[in-house]
Amino acid sequence: MKGALRETTPVYDGDLFSEEAILDPYERYREMRNLGPVVWVARQEIFALPRYEQVRAALGDAKSFVSGCGVALNDFTNQAQQGTTLASDGEEHRNQRSIVAHGLNPHALRGMRESVEKLARELVDGALESEAFDAIEALAQEMPLQVVPDLLGWEEEVRPHLLSWAEAAFDTSGPLSPRNEAKLPAVGELIEYATTVSRERRVAPKGLGAKIIEAADEGRIEHERCPALMLDFLGPSLDTTASALGAALYLFATRPEQWQKIRENHSLIPNAINEVVRWQSPVRFFTRVAPSDIEIAGTTVSGGARLLLMFASANRDERAWDRPDDFDVERENVSRQVGFGYGVHACAGQGLSRLEMGALLNELVGRVERIELTGEPAVGVNSIIRAFESLPIRLVAA
Repeated sequence: MKGALRETTPVYDGDLFSEEAILDPYERYREMRNLGPVVWVARQEIFALPRYEQVRAALGDAKSFVSGCGVALNDFTNQAQQGTTLASDGEEHRNQRSIVAHGLNPHALRGMRESVEKLARELVDGALESEAFDAIEALAQEMPLQVVPDLLGWEEEVRPHLLSWAEAAFDTSGPLSPRNEAKLPAVGELIEYATTVSRERRVAPKGLGAKIIEAADEGRIEHERCPALMLDFLGPSLDTTASALGAALYLFATRPEQWQKIRENHSLIPNAINEVVRWQSPVRFFTRVAPSDIEIAGTTVSGGARLLLMFASANRDERAWDRPDDFDVERENVSRQVGFGYGVHACAGQGLSRLEMGALLNELVGRVERIELTGEPAVGVNSIIRAFESLPIRLVAA
């Protein structure tokens, strides 16, 4: 055990990364929150912050909780993350983020709105023609899969591989086990492709990938960092949006009274998006490292200790939210949820994700009276991302 004083720290002996825990995590999160604001997770030998107050405070203090050592739970992935905005701090992070976020600022997103709304219409057209279909494949995944590679400027031929590559990259950010070690070759394929694309400059002229290479040509970053920065944008922009869209469709199918609320009042959609992300945080957790001794809610953590920031648990914390397990599109102050992170490392692609979710929901509320489940949904088994793997539904036209 490294870097911790834990004589009085409560211990959690369960396995947060077993298949059972991944599929049904919320009682485990509640158990950890009830243990205390700082908990020692014995299996991974890591401190965890399961409550909202401590998670948000840690996200807002990038000097005391650094990302430059990587944010995964194993050394292999933390090393692979080097060179990304996800695993950088200070001026290095600010410089890299300014490059990646260039194509995601409000002005750029306004320019994309028309094409994203057109795509939403086309997807809903196709869905309404089907008696029943898998909403994850047809809507939740297809929306970002059509948007993100084009924004990045990657080739059409790579699209069939992107979802499995991105899913593998997230899964291998957890503790390595036989289950997710089997996905390491897929991560290698993703890195190899990004490296080849960057070296051979096989990107569309006006895409984000071209902007990253241009920044390297100008000396703002090393050319060796181009692949990492492309991957920094790609994976999260695909999987987090697909996760949130899938959760939204599930929630509105199983809670029709909430669907009627946004049908009657479309202005609730932005709030509903925040509530979806609170209720099912796409990213379960990432880690940070305390570079020096720090006291957290009465527990002293020594310099060098790695901490698990539990976003999904924080967003269900009874101390921060009234009726935290309920889904309520009219919930007040829900924009403070931490499902997209917070502070300098808040998800750079969340504006794009909100644009895509908003476009699809706006299209659906005007044309669909009810969303109905036609079978049992299935949750994917992934150490970091929580997302529905399949969601059989039917859309009842208005």
